[in-house]
Amino acid sequence: MENKLYDWKPTAKISNLVNRSRIMTKIRSFFLNLGILEIETPVLSKFRVTDIHLESFKTYFKKTEKKNKCLKFWLNTSPEYYMKRLIAANIGAIYQICHSFRNGEIGRYHHPEFTMLEWYRPLYNMHDLMNEVELFLKTMFDVDTVKKISYQDVFIKYLDCDPFSSNHTILLEKVKNLGVENLVLLNKHGQYEISSLLEILFVFGVEPNIGQSYPTIIYHYPASQNSNAIVNINDSRLVDRFEIFFKGIELGNGCHELTDICIQKKRFLKDNSVRLNYNLTVEPIDTIFLESLTNQINYYSGVAIGLDRLIMIILKLNSIRDVISFSLDSCINSEYV
Repeated sequence: MENKLYDWKPTAKISNLVNRSRIMTKIRSFFLNLGILEIETPVLSKFRVTDIHLESFKTYFKKTEKKNKCLKFWLNTSPEYYMKRLIAANIGAIYQICHSFRNGEIGRYHHPEFTMLEWYRPLYNMHDLMNEVELFLKTMFDVDTVKKISYQDVFIKYLDCDPFSSNHTILLEKVKNLGVENLVLLNKHGQYEISSLLEILFVFGVEPNIGQSYPTIIYHYPASQNSNAIVNINDSRLVDRFEIFFKGIELGNGCHELTDICIQKKRFLKDNSVRLNYNLTVEPIDTIFLESLTNQINYYSGVAIGLDRLIMIILKLNSIRDVISFSLDSCINSEYV
């Protein structure tokens, strides 16, 4: 008999998969009770994101009558832009549970194909949605407490520095003290930038310390880490964005969504400028999503949560591969042997 490259058996225990199904039912019941509509959107997109931290999977559509021609598509890194187009069409409050895809990511908390929970609330600001996320976390984890603390305060607490007033020298020294300067992304001139220093400091100096006893929401991130969030009306150094942590693990992020088409286009162009600065490929801007912003009338907020991580924590497991029926790591590892 030939040596087997792959094991046909599920990665996760059957009991874990049964419990996963029960948790999914509980999640859907949560949204049903709130009157939030469940929707579905495509996995394929004509555009990939401009975010420098995300790498998309590429695929092609081949038309039968035009065998020598094909259209390029991308697997979504999240359903975000499709869902925002539905918000622009005035669908109301919506949520989705779907598979998303991010290339080059695999490990204890990462998988190239993973399950995302994403929901949007018209006429909700960041704090409104944070309160709903708090209710969701209490329901899912059966806890009484969810802590909320600002990005600035958590930096001061664990790194003894203010991320908004500390200069480049101070931040670099903090990074060196953690011994992770080799992990900071350098620009094309071989230099450290403040935004990259802050990201590394947060990941290695703050993140392992937060949310150990109860879920924690960190809010008001630096404007340089704007994602698609609006700039805070009282302090232009901040954006109305938050992230969720539990047991030292990032579970998701949300924000008061940007609806200004001109500012959003500038954000995409800036992303591409940053990509150039780090010798990365410039990405075409999602003009279809931009066009939808011309129909945005009301403000809204949204949040995305990695369900494999959430389920892993609920079931007290050590890796998301323990809650994924067939993890790709075994076949990926064997192919690279």
